[in-house]
Amino acid sequence: MLVLGGARSGKSAAAEGLLSTVDTVDYVAPGPVPTAADPEWADRVAGHRERRPRSWRTHETRDLVPLLALDTDVPLMIDCLSTWLSGVMDDCGVWAEIPGADAELAERIDSLVSAWRKTDRQVVVVSNEVGSGVVPATVAGRRFRDELGASTRGSPP
Repeated sequence: MLVLGGARSGKSAAAEGLLSTVDTVDYVAPGPVPTAADPEWADRVAGHRERRPRSWRTHETRDLVPLLALDTDVPLMIDCLSTWLSGVMDDCGVWAEIPGADAELAERIDSLVSAWRKTDRQVVVVSNEVGSGVVPATVAGRRFRDELGASTRGSPP
């Protein structure tokens, strides 16, 4: 299931609600690990942590393919695809325009989509909705919007 919404719209809480009757969930937080250098991000992450049941297992990673491949009945929640994509674009060198970055990004996205299609796990993914608002003013912003839009089009129903 893909839960879409605007930034700060409550989509994470809505997705968590879909799994509220499940004791154990593998919860993936693919965003940056909070640090004192960014107290606003640290506060957001803390709010998410406090809201989740203690029985849920948290994985702070962008390596989603192995989690999708696990043979288990434990549901998987990924919060959020937007932060995953931003981090992967950084990992691949897209923002720095490193040669080969686009091909590496495409490979990472294709691997994720393929693993998602193959998994037998119940998967709930949160993502920011893009393309419904103002066109970003920067090249990087437009690139991110375009990649996120293309990524969610390729996801399974």
